[in-house]
Amino acid sequence: MLASFDLDGVSGDPELVRLVKFAAKLCDAPSASVSLVEEERQRFIASEGLDITETPRSTSFCAQTMLGDDLLEVLDAAHDARFQDYALVREASHLRYYVGAPLISSEGAPMGALCVTDTNAHSQGLSELQRGGLIVLADAVKRRLEAHRQAHLAVFELKESAERVQFILDGVPDIAWSAAPGPVFDNFNARFTEVTGGTPPSGVDDWRAFIHPDDFEASLAKFQKAMATASEFADEWRLRQADGSYRYVISRAVPSTDDPATARWFGTLTDIDDRYRMSQERELLAGELAHRIKNIFSVITGLISLRSRGDDANQKFAEELNTNLRALARAQEFAMPVSGSRGETLADLLRVLMAPYGADSSDVVSIAGDNVDFGGGAATPLALIFHELATNAAKYGALSVPAGRVAIDIRQTGNDVTITWSEIGGPKTAEPQETGFGSRLISMAIDHQLGGSMAQDWQKSGLIITISVPRERLTQ
Repeated sequence: MLASFDLDGVSGDPELVRLVKFAAKLCDAPSASVSLVEEERQRFIASEGLDITETPRSTSFCAQTMLGDDLLEVLDAAHDARFQDYALVREASHLRYYVGAPLISSEGAPMGALCVTDTNAHSQGLSELQRGGLIVLADAVKRRLEAHRQAHLAVFELKESAERVQFILDGVPDIAWSAAPGPVFDNFNARFTEVTGGTPPSGVDDWRAFIHPDDFEASLAKFQKAMATASEFADEWRLRQADGSYRYVISRAVPSTDDPATARWFGTLTDIDDRYRMSQERELLAGELAHRIKNIFSVITGLISLRSRGDDANQKFAEELNTNLRALARAQEFAMPVSGSRGETLADLLRVLMAPYGADSSDVVSIAGDNVDFGGGAATPLALIFHELATNAAKYGALSVPAGRVAIDIRQTGNDVTITWSEIGGPKTAEPQETGFGSRLISMAIDHQLGGSMAQDWQKSGLIITISVPRERLTQ
């Protein structure tokens, strides 16, 4: 139990020394001490007027004091049968007077005593005031010992916790680190040295030895910006390995607070090299596939034009078929671009599809509304739908007259996306008596391929079509 009080750490404590000095003065004696009794010895952790630091427990006055509930006072130990044979009494130190107040732990276990001693016998015992004062001092000693004990236990538990965390971190496959404000990188798990074969960096510039030269400056700028704003950091760069090669990692770091001046940083390095290279290979293959598909569209439209040339009966059909194929080709290029990155929203796709009708360069076709994420899987049916709508508008609707225009509005409500096609300023419209091929094509694409619905409003001022599609069908 006494081990929890960290006796080595509390020995010579200035507060305890002040208490024992006052105890000696209070009792009109030259010496006093705080004695803690262990299994084989008693230790004097704070003393006044004593040259010794410990004695055997077998000849300890305090070993008996701590077993009682009150002060133990001995006026002349040389004539007290309990103590007259003790070495402290018989030998050169010839202890004669002793008074001790027991020290009991918060758990109720005896620890030792606050004692006052003299080499001269006393003719009378302590006064009530002195006895009460010694008890008060003993209580102060206990509080001081308990406070030191709690502090020691807190440090011990913190150290154990840190060791457990370090043990866990050393076992994870990622590199983990922490940094004090500055930043000063003060802790790395064992994985860093295992991977890099080097000594962990302490300052930002020390990372130059481990980050690929082509990646260092750009990543440093991102990290400095994150530090300046105490915001999360993430970047991908190449980490030098122990054999001198480089592998891609994703570097992440988070601040402990939102105050840039005081924030500590905690980060990880996760190896993504295999995934990165597979992604690069997939992008290369996807680019090659997109290129081949684009060529196939070109070959098909070329063959159709070639076969229909000079054949008046099939010329119109061929032209309509080619315009459909070109719309599909534009949608395919959006979903799988041969070069560069594709758009990411539904509005991006509609701008590509409606570009031949002025969506990019004029207000003939306007596209507005919510930004709805688009996965590319619905590109083909949407290409067929909006190509057919635009073709009909160019033949019979708003796009068939100079003043006409089309407004496309995109709205997301819950799990559904609504696209409204409004023709404005065109000739008067009326619902056709028969359903043509184009209408059936639109209905099939909406109902079967997109799982949505369509409503048509044949107003005199222009056709309004409302298409509702589940959002998940657009993001696949």
